[in-house]
Amino acid sequence: MTIKRPRPRLDEENRAFWTGGGEGKLMIAKCGDCGEHTHPPRLLCRHCLSENIAPQPVSGKGKVDTFTVNYQSWAPGMEVPFVIARVRLDDAPGVILTTNIVNCTIDAVHFDDPVQVTFEEQDGIFYPLFEKAD
Repeated sequence: MTIKRPRPRLDEENRAFWTGGGEGKLMIAKCGDCGEHTHPPRLLCRHCLSENIAPQPVSGKGKVDTFTVNYQSWAPGMEVPFVIARVRLDDAPGVILTTNIVNCTIDAVHFDDPVQVTFEEQDGIFYPLFEKAD
């Protein structure tokens, strides 16, 4: 499924998240003081309010937390059905990304499936999508 995705407005807080896929990296903000991850990205840690926070690469591995199948074509050229899922990242506790599960049939997706990030580039933005892991 390739659709024209809404383009995020890049800023100091989120640039690494939306462009890290160009280097094959899923970048999640991590606090240098308390060690916790923060997503969506912020300039302050949401746990301890430290300013010592910076984007760090994570493995991009996770599990399907929950999902739904979208059957409604709400944009021109959108192919349906497709899976919208929440993915819990394995090595960034507390971070859950809302994304799409791609490269498999909709019937192949199940709760707690292991998944791995893959990126779809559009106009310099690298959207993190997920596919089932081996």
